[in-house]
Amino acid sequence: MDLILYLAETLGEAQTAALFGVITGVIFGVAAQRSRFCLRAATSEFARGIWGDKVAVWLLTFSTALVWVQGARLLGHVNVTEARIMAVPGSWSGAILGGLLFGAGMILARGCSGRLLVLAATGNLRSVVSGLVFAVVAQMSLHGWLAPLRDRLAGLWITEGGRNLDLMTAARLPDWGGLVLGVVLAGLALFLSRRNRIGAARLVFASGVGFAVAVGWILTTSLSQIAFDPVTIESATFTGPSANTLMFFLEPAPVLTFSIGLVPGVFLGSFLAAVLTREFKFQGFEDEANMRRALIGAAMMGFGGMLAGGCAIGAGVTGGSVFAGTAWVALTSMWIGGMLTDYLVDQRRPTPQPA
Repeated sequence: MDLILYLAETLGEAQTAALFGVITGVIFGVAAQRSRFCLRAATSEFARGIWGDKVAVWLLTFSTALVWVQGARLLGHVNVTEARIMAVPGSWSGAILGGLLFGAGMILARGCSGRLLVLAATGNLRSVVSGLVFAVVAQMSLHGWLAPLRDRLAGLWITEGGRNLDLMTAARLPDWGGLVLGVVLAGLALFLSRRNRIGAARLVFASGVGFAVAVGWILTTSLSQIAFDPVTIESATFTGPSANTLMFFLEPAPVLTFSIGLVPGVFLGSFLAAVLTREFKFQGFEDEANMRRALIGAAMMGFGGMLAGGCAIGAGVTGGSVFAGTAWVALTSMWIGGMLTDYLVDQRRPTPQPA
């Protein structure tokens, strides 16, 4: 806490928040690049009845986030009550519709928004273009032409009481219930990892993605306790931050925040990991059809993620780790949307016959 106070007094509170975003992002970027963490890959695998390495990596990341965040909450290092995702009304309709749309979009784009950012830093030009489309549509859904439609759909069914629903409170679970659930899921993830012969290094990095989520929660909570001005308690997510980062470079008087540091941090971490492991390689679209599919998917994720209140990371892992009700609904909808799209688009695609 003394170090955080020193940073806030020396750099300024806004600059410190952005620095914490960079730190969280670098950890996330390195871990995600090395572990190949991807919700799209996990849903495709699961949709085909396979409990393979991609499902195991996703489950280990999710369970690690639960363990670290819930453990930190029990120790008083994470203020779940004042977290942004919990302190405002949630949208059940937005979580369902946006989650389904986001899940379908990530299958078409061959990666969720977080995965696109990680791949873009490794030289994947497909992800660069798709990521830009995602950010533009997300901004349009937040403040642009698509904002009225998003508001209308989100307002169909919202949580009561002016706040999001705390699933642990609603289910009357003890304070340590979330931590126990995380340990159980981690055990299942390790069982699947062993069955799929996943190496120790990949397991460590998969856990690192979940750890990055906890780092974001802890750092922003700590800063909020000593800051003079209100500080948003948040962690890794990519729908809002992608839109905000885009506008940061376009507005005449940009403001530094945690999310502004997060996106560059992820890019930097993934880039360094790719360069150091000699995996940096420029790649482009295979053909016109592939490009069209990716851009449509990116646009669907941009609107769907903003409607759902978060992306596969923001709602799926970050929001899920604090048991936000709409986040769990959005995550479930993303899995359903992804599996249905994989079945309808990829599994039913005719297999090319040899000449």
